Amino acid sequence: MAGVLFFAQAFLLPNTVQAQETKVTLAGLAFSGDETSLNQRFPYSREYERRLTQSGDRAYARIQASIAAMPPRNLQIAPGMLEELKGRDQAIVTSLVVNAETVSIERFGRFRKLFVLIRAQALFFDFKSMTVLRSYPVSFAYVDVFEREPTSEEIQSRVQAVYEGVGTKPGIFARYANVLAGATIPAQAPRLLKVTSVVLDASVMESLPAYLKSAPGMAETWAADMVSEAISTRAGVPLIPFTQGYAVGNVFPMRVSDGDVYSLKLPEPDYAISVDLTGIKKVRFGSVAAGESFVYGTYATVRIEQPLMGTSYLGTALKNGETKVVPATQTYVDDFPAYYDSWNGLFTRLATAVATKEMSWVKAAAAAPDIEAQILKTNILISQCK
Repeated sequence: MAGVLFFAQAFLLPNTVQAQETKVTLAGLAFSGDETSLNQRFPYSREYERRLTQSGDRAYARIQASIAAMPPRNLQIAPGMLEELKGRDQAIVTSLVVNAETVSIERFGRFRKLFVLIRAQALFFDFKSMTVLRSYPVSFAYVDVFEREPTSEEIQSRVQAVYEGVGTKPGIFARYANVLAGATIPAQAPRLLKVTSVVLDASVMESLPAYLKSAPGMAETWAADMVSEAISTRAGVPLIPFTQGYAVGNVFPMRVSDGDVYSLKLPEPDYAISVDLTGIKKVRFGSVAAGESFVYGTYATVRIEQPLMGTSYLGTALKNGETKVVPATQTYVDDFPAYYDSWNGLFTRLATAVATKEMSWVKAAAAAPDIEAQILKTNILISQCK
């Protein structure tokens, strides 16, 4: 019998009052990257899309239903063919763009752990100039444990659950709708923020599961997406997508479900975020007859700068620790989920400190002696990006 564990994160945006709703055309589901690589990068998602079409349903209709259940407060979402937008002075389009599909099976003795992760962007772009306006990252991960190899149909059903949700857990479609429910398109262009550089120490790379090291740039993209999600969800700001691996010449290629392929221009960020994952540490915290507890420590250096002006807003080393209890009866221990919790906790707490100016965690976690002044300075920067 399979045991199930979910990793989920709420994607909330601040309430913003606008004089009138902005009309936005819904493009539906899309996949990032060039056409030739899509079946290789998204085999299960493309199969899910194909099965929906064969059954007389469409991903577009699923997205529409999710939006109808959570109507946008500041946007007027209109269906329509993108070809109809040609020639207009301005036409804003939104699409749920899937940019990463991870399906992995790890073996621990007689157990098999199936991990499914879909990462996507709630993307807004100007159809006339084909320029990205803003983007909010969304994701959902599903973990299942089997005492045998999962079948291809079992894997496909878990991918479907990631898109459609399971029980009270909203799937990718509902998370996209939740972003649209609170999103705004400001009349004046805000400042733009992007994770531009990620470096992983050798010890960090060693701790990652095989699927994050299966292709060049995959680990860096995983880390960049984790940082982007933390900032977007906690501080309520969009970020330019991190595009290592499939963007050439600062162009973001995407294919929508109706088969059309578009190349979107990515604007240069006003503020650049660079992240170094510098180390990890596992320390035994306590031991009793029932089992042992361990602290999983993670270490990073985060910098936020204005590239053109050379102005630094944030620059500090950080550390975070999360405790995991391992029962005495547990023979195999997978350390990565605990390290992931520690990494995610580090960036989420940093983003929370920037958003709320609550300093208790960051004063203990940061090496910079002037961290309070840095956080206040970064808080002003973030307000300019909304």
